[in-house]
Amino acid sequence: MELRCPGGEELRALYAAAFPDEDLTGLVAALAADPAVRHVCDGALEAHAALTPCRVGDAPVWLLGPVAVAPERQGRGRGRVLVTAALAAVRPDPVCVLGDPGFYGRFGFTREDAVAPPYALPEEWAPAWQAIRTGALSGKLRVPAVWRDSALWR
Repeated sequence: MELRCPGGEELRALYAAAFPDEDLTGLVAALAADPAVRHVCDGALEAHAALTPCRVGDAPVWLLGPVAVAPERQGRGRGRVLVTAALAAVRPDPVCVLGDPGFYGRFGFTREDAVAPPYALPEEWAPAWQAIRTGALSGKLRVPAVWRDSALWR
């Protein structure tokens, strides 16, 4: 896994294939252009994860996502390797994610109630807001501009 990935059309194509019902083009392009965001990918760009630096109070916290694996490569352990590498890249800092509890629970993520997402989530999404933390944190996750579109949280 690499910590700097190519951006542009390859990255947008990966997310379009992995999430055909969601338009993540603007988000992915903004994350690729942000030098503070850490990227983890495989060499063929068939899997990618972004880690955005955020804060809760004065504490650094990372936001994991989006994460994508090309549809033809899913179910082969690529996502597991990708998320493991992403977490290792920012250890020991806390990491939050909005995602499938069944998948992210394998890595130690648990439902997060003390750190609030930047926008209210639909009630049915509450179990999907998760974290791996060290120490006691509480408050609202402060995100950079790219994540301040409330539609990303609905």
